[in-house]
Order: sequence, then structure tokens, then C-alpha cells
Amino acid sequence: MSRRRELKMKDVGLEHLEQYNQLLRYVFQVTDKELQEIGWEEKEIIRAKSPTLEQADVKGWFDGDKLISQVAVYPMKVRIFNKTYDMGGLTGVGTYPEYSNQGLMHKLLYQSLKNMKEKKQSISFLYPYSIPYYRRKGWEIVSDKITYEIKDYQLPKNKQVSGEVERVDVESEEVKKAYNRFAYQTHGALIRDDLAWNEYWLWDSDDLMAAIYYNDKNEPDGYVLYWIKDEVFHIKDMIFINEEARTGLWNFISAHFSMINKVIGDTYTDEPLAFLFEDADIKESISPYFMARIVDLEEFIKQYPFKADTIRREWIFKMDDPILSWNQGNFKLVIDKNGKGQITRTSQKTEDKIDIQTMTTMLLGYKRPDYLYKIGRISCSNDTVDMLEDAIEQQAPYFSDYF
Repeated sequence: MSRRRELKMKDVGLEHLEQYNQLLRYVFQVTDKELQEIGWEEKEIIRAKSPTLEQADVKGWFDGDKLISQVAVYPMKVRIFNKTYDMGGLTGVGTYPEYSNQGLMHKLLYQSLKNMKEKKQSISFLYPYSIPYYRRKGWEIVSDKITYEIKDYQLPKNKQVSGEVERVDVESEEVKKAYNRFAYQTHGALIRDDLAWNEYWLWDSDDLMAAIYYNDKNEPDGYVLYWIKDEVFHIKDMIFINEEARTGLWNFISAHFSMINKVIGDTYTDEPLAFLFEDADIKESISPYFMARIVDLEEFIKQYPFKADTIRREWIFKMDDPILSWNQGNFKLVIDKNGKGQITRTSQKTEDKIDIQTMTTMLLGYKRPDYLYKIGRISCSNDTVDMLEDAIEQQAPYFSDYF
């Protein structure tokens, strides 16, 4: 006879910090050996997770007093086509296997999305452990990660730039200043507060270093975060706001020629590096990266910057959302001449159809309307496709690790 379970959903607070950490370690299979390799101890990790439970919205299922399933939502801000959106960053998702297949996570996700809507976090990001699972819950791929490997003899030759590179402490204010300059003019970039920076650095070893490119006005135009191990130059992240900064940073990396035999790193836009190198025969691999979902379509459209035009545009369509009733039904989208959008429910019948996953990846610029139409993800007329193509900006979003 099985033990009777007493399951209840409630907030996960600081008093549950050790249980929260234990569940994370179990689900993501973090071993003591791996922690030791990066210099962490169990108690340090528990303390490091305190800001999460203090500032994030963490929900969990409890069996009596035991935490058995959890979801954390970080309150974040993200830039979408030069507008700042409140965003719910979903992370810390996990359930002990003996409690799986009971719909616990589905209910946690619904409650988390409902809370996001109430807080006007109209978009949510996550890094998926299972793309099919999160697609079924309304999220969709919105970015790629391009991993590259460059041999020492393939590194670019030094080119003249007007600025200079300086190595700084990796957690210095100068690094944050450089990132902020980059983020406020980059589509898809997170505006990092203290919580986001805490998570960004959390799993890095003490060997991580930083180098900043300063322009001729002594302004930080970019940085590279890196570590060197076994003659490999590893890039955690490299950002730049112009080509000169990119060139200056690669000058700095190439200056390590005698110390390394290759460079390994990632980039998060749709721009492969091979074309930029004289020796373009470098190794690059592309994989899906972040997923996103619009939480509240009406709230999201209020801020969304469509492109201006000489005419007023409108689209009536049926929206499907696998979880959220407020995103389901027939809607009318009106875009004025200035590119200001407004969406309302309508009783008008329509044959045009789109789901929340497709709407998200389209409005974030990851996939274009004409492509989504060709593969059957949008049902509408050719004229509507043309209108959407003209109305939506074309720019690949930037998503780097942050939680």
C-alpha cells in the first residue's frame, strides 16, 4: 500500500533555501566533483541562491514539508527593438522523478504566467532543457548560439584602431558600464540589475578575466570575458557596439598567439564569423538557444514598435495559446501611420490563424513572416504577409547567458 501524499502549491521562501538548492542539484545533476572544479562549496552555493528567493517569484509543490517541484521567475527587463520590456525569466525548473506525470509542472507554469501577467511582464524567456516540452507550453525558439573554434594560425592579423584595450577586474563597474552601453542599443539584450549580474557570474571560476575596448574618447565600446586553460583561449562573451571595437578586441585576442593553439567561443546572433576572417575555414556549429513566449498579447503590442508607414494597417486573426485563455480567440490588430499598434478582441469571423509560438518568434525577429507563411505556421493571404513584412523590423536578437 502506497504512502498517502499531501501535495500543496505555495511560495518557496528563504526557509526552503536548502531544499531549493538540493532539488536544483538533483535535476541538473550537479556533482560535488564539478563544484570542486570551479571552487564552490555547498554552503557557498546555498548562500549565493539567497537573492533568488528574496527577489524572484518562486513557486513550488510540497509533499507535507518536502519541496518536490519548483519554478523560479526572475523579474527582468529586456530591450526589444529599442523598447524596454518587463520580462519574466523562467529558471530553476524541476520536479523529483517520483512525482512526475502528475501535471504538477503544468500547474506551476500556469500560475507563474498568471503572476507575470499581473506584474505586466508581457514576455518570458527561458533556456530550455526540452524544446518540445516548452513548445507545448507556448514558448518558441527565438535565438541561436553559434559556437566557433579558431586555430592559432587563423587568427586575424592586427589592424589599426583609434582606441585601446585594457584588462580590468572581471566584476568591476567598468564591465557593467560597457555592457549597459551595449544593451541599450541592442535588440534582445537584457538590462542586467544586481540579481541578473549575480546569476551571470555564479558558476564562473576564479580564472575568468575581462578586457575592455575604449574608444578615443575613453568610452567603453565593448569587452571580452575569457579564460585561458591548456593553451586554449575560451571566450565566455564578447560584445561591441561598432566594428572598430570588434577589431580592437580581436587584436587583443590575436596578441595571445604565442600562448595558445586555438580560440573557442560563442556568438548569439545570426552572424557567422567565417566571412570576417581571411582564413575562413574555421569550425562553426549552430544550435537553438533561448526560447520566449508572449505572456499577454495585448500588453505586449501596446509597447511594440512597428515600422511607420503612410497608411493605417489592420489584421484580423484567430490566436491559439495552449495554456492562457486571455491569448485565445479572435483579435484585431491596428497599426497607425506612426507604427503604434493596438490589439483588441473582435467578434468578426476570420480564416487567418496564428499561434502564440509563431507570433512570438515573428515579432522578436527570429523568423520572418514570409518564411513562417511558407512553412504553414501562419494562415493568411499574400497581402497580409506583405503587410507584416513591411511592419516588422528585421534584426536578429542577441541573447547571452544570464540565468
